[in-house]
Amino acid sequence: MEKVLGFLTPAIVYLFIFILNAVMPGRWVVGYATKEHSDEKLKYRLNGLLVLFTVVACWLALCYFNIISWDWLYETRWYGLAGAVTFGLIFSIAIVVTYPAVKNSFLADFYLGRLENPQLWGGRIDAKMWLYLIGAIMLQLNILSFAAHHYILYGTEASKGILLSTALLTYFLIDYLTFEEVHLYTYDLFAERVGFKLGWGCIAFYPYFYSIQLWSTADLPNPHTPTYLLVLYALIFFTGWGLSRGANLQKYFFKKDPKRVFLGITPETITDGNKTLLVNGFWGLSRHINYLGEILMATGIILCVGHPGLLWPWLYPLYYVALLFPRQIDDDKRCAQKYGPLWNEYLKKVPKRIIPFVY
Repeated sequence: MEKVLGFLTPAIVYLFIFILNAVMPGRWVVGYATKEHSDEKLKYRLNGLLVLFTVVACWLALCYFNIISWDWLYETRWYGLAGAVTFGLIFSIAIVVTYPAVKNSFLADFYLGRLENPQLWGGRIDAKMWLYLIGAIMLQLNILSFAAHHYILYGTEASKGILLSTALLTYFLIDYLTFEEVHLYTYDLFAERVGFKLGWGCIAFYPYFYSIQLWSTADLPNPHTPTYLLVLYALIFFTGWGLSRGANLQKYFFKKDPKRVFLGITPETITDGNKTLLVNGFWGLSRHINYLGEILMATGIILCVGHPGLLWPWLYPLYYVALLFPRQIDDDKRCAQKYGPLWNEYLKKVPKRIIPFVY
């Protein structure tokens, strides 16, 4: 019975999130993406932070009243992963096969998707935002359960680094949902379709792989990482957060109001009279400075667990490198097509791709 419940847990959590996302209070906003074959901007109803806190509160109540154990998701992690993988495949197939082909190859359509921005009830539920929401909340539940398992094993001898890593990743998730509207202006929301990459990625990969640093170390004893190193690792994380969040906010405010000053930075632009590009502030450091921020945040999180010689935690930041470096190339190609000669002028202004002065 435990195996079956463990297998079904992700699907139950995702259904609960879907219901909460649909019925709980939210605010309507206009995004950056447009309706297909139209210039009309899509509307979104956002309540991610409220849904996160509600789900976590319900989960903690289940643990407190001994309905499930505090480390349930750790004890059933392999069955939960199998359930998430299965549900992710079912979702990916359903969201692709029932809609007209986009590519000549079904495999390309299956992986990249066919629908650009599927929504229910006029935007009350947006597929992309729901996928990111379930991934974030399931990841939050996983890391809380994994950290609880470590504390149950070691008590007062538990690793401060494990707890710090959990706190930093929790901060990352709360920050993401606090700035939900900002992410409506990011690459995923306006440039990608919904298929296996996004669907299975958020349903199975995001909540389970992003917890790999705790998955692989929760049952290990305290490595007694010196406090000064934990402070350094936290600084690495917050440096990355500053770059990523600062860049995304600067771009968001610029697109909302091109003349708005952000953090004392007055926007500098280049234009061809039709299209305009921002070339200073965070976006003057490199063309994808936010990608560097994501990599630094992941690095800080995995260093905190205190096992730098263990391979598994390093897969988290290495994944970001493998994902974001090729994405940067694709994004540059897309921008070159969109902006034409203006993009070449931008390349002269901002020659580095991701790492300032280096790459």
